[in-house]
Amino acid sequence: MTITLLLQNGKQTVEMNRLFGRGKAKEPPPSLTDAIQNVDARAEHIDTKIGRLDQELNKYREQMNRMRDGPAKTALKQKALKVLRQKRLYENQRDNLTQQSFNMEQSNYAIQSLKDTQVTVQAMKSGLKDMKRQQKNLRIDSIEDLQDELADMVENSNEIQEALGQTYGMPEIDDDELEAELEALKDEIVLDKDSTYIDDALRAPVVPIKEPGSETATTSSTSQVPVDEFGLPKLPAT
Repeated sequence: MTITLLLQNGKQTVEMNRLFGRGKAKEPPPSLTDAIQNVDARAEHIDTKIGRLDQELNKYREQMNRMRDGPAKTALKQKALKVLRQKRLYENQRDNLTQQSFNMEQSNYAIQSLKDTQVTVQAMKSGLKDMKRQQKNLRIDSIEDLQDELADMVENSNEIQEALGQTYGMPEIDDDELEAELEALKDEIVLDKDSTYIDDALRAPVVPIKEPGSETATTSSTSQVPVDEFGLPKLPAT
């Protein structure tokens, strides 16, 4: 029974504890992990004892190898057999503990797998609820309408671009006139490529080169007729 005495806001409350004995708090049940650790610790402790017995057996074996047959060797052999029996008992205990630990580990693994499965299922359920909540905000009709509006906007934009790209005040040009002009350009190109006029110039007579007032003049390489200072043929003297 508890009576409380406290001073709060001018009011008195009495607190008194009369203990007639309290029950001990329940300890949580041991977990498989704790049990596995305890069993493994016991198995390791037994392994330590087995190691000590092995050392003792090796000592007895070395002593017996150096002794001759007789009462002393027989007594030493009995001690070795006693130690060997203890070793066998410890080995059996260790094997049992190892098997227990293995079984508990398998059970613990199965339990943990179930817990992981529950977490996975809960996560999947939560994800499904979230998907349903999100899908409520999305309707196929509204999406199709949105696609149609986007297509109309793109088409209108293309029409605007075409309208802006129109030319103004350009006269109409006849295609036949363009083709005739193109043929004329081809003929001009052919004439430009004709180099026969260069050959004709190379075959022309060489013009004599002479300073004015000079009595002699250079004659053409293709003619032996003497010329005067102006490049005209001289008249024969009478």
